Amino acid sequence: MKKILFLHGFFASGQCVPAVALREAFEGRAEVLTPDLPIHPQMALEEIRDICDREHPDLLVGNSCGSFYAQMLAPIVDIPALLGNPHFQMTAFLKERIGKHEYKSPRKDGNQQFVIDEALIQEFSELENVQFSYCNPYYKDKVWGLFGEQDTLAHFEPMFLEHYNHSFHFPGAHTPTAEEVRTWYVPLIEKMLMK
Repeated sequence: MKKILFLHGFFASGQCVPAVALREAFEGRAEVLTPDLPIHPQMALEEIRDICDREHPDLLVGNSCGSFYAQMLAPIVDIPALLGNPHFQMTAFLKERIGKHEYKSPRKDGNQQFVIDEALIQEFSELENVQFSYCNPYYKDKVWGLFGEQDTLAHFEPMFLEHYNHSFHFPGAHTPTAEEVRTWYVPLIEKMLMK
């Protein structure tokens, strides 16, 4: 059975709407792994690499910050990726949101609160500067982008197209609904898994 590793957005968890919708859509056909990622980017990348080493997924699927991670890791772990509404400038996003926050979906450890501070922003800044360092011609066709036409948070299709060839649109916002996941994400994932 094929394996898909889904990487959620910054305010989300492995129980967010897109994660649950993917698990349901592929039930009995593919295993969809939806871990809760750490808030700190270096720790998140290490955890994703550990999961890849252990589980050997066939595809990475990200949303927002999860796509930021998937794009960096795809050529390193040699796994194709579908980037949903990738957010390539997390520092700008976080600077406007300094302070205490709650995750928008439940996390397995029960901790629903986190803090955005200057130290966290600096951690993202360091990664942002090198995020496209591992891009190579071989991966131009192995990393696909899916962009919501109503997305008001991330507008990085031009940046994506500087590095990759396959860009698609869906009529939704930054975080896809369950219906949008089934209608737009699932067919692209199926196509990528067939390759």
